[in-house]
Amino acid sequence: MTLHLRPALDALRTMLALLVLALGLMAGAACAKEAVELGEEPWVEARMLHLSEELRCLVCQNETLASSRAELANDLRVEVRSLVKQGKTDVQIKQYLVARYGDFVLYRPEVKPVTWLLWFGPFAVLVCALALGWLYLRERQKNTAHHALNAAQRAQADQILHHPGAP
Repeated sequence: MTLHLRPALDALRTMLALLVLALGLMAGAACAKEAVELGEEPWVEARMLHLSEELRCLVCQNETLASSRAELANDLRVEVRSLVKQGKTDVQIKQYLVARYGDFVLYRPEVKPVTWLLWFGPFAVLVCALALGWLYLRERQKNTAHHALNAAQRAQADQILHHPGAP
């Protein structure tokens, strides 16, 4: 490459990098959402926040409703806020949401026959995996039991180890 083209290429690369940066900033601004309005009454917000810490986001599944930024989580927070404003108790609100979305909406579901799989399933899988691993290792140990070499095998191994070129 000739030397007189190098500054032009450097300027072109710089302009391209600035263009990509500007497009990235515009895309980020286009995806930004408006801030969620806080309620006028602080006690409603406090109860809604407390309840949303005990509810699971149905989209994220591993986050509480309070920490999720999914659209459905926003809708559920609005619904919880309206139920709080209607004067419903925490238990009534949870019962309403469980009736509508199932026990999975609770971040810590109650222990009852319907939710036993949620509570005890991971432990059952762990116990089964440990039992299968133990059985596998026991069988493997039986199959690979130490067998002593006879004199001919020992002589052959000695020859291979000490005289690698000989057949």
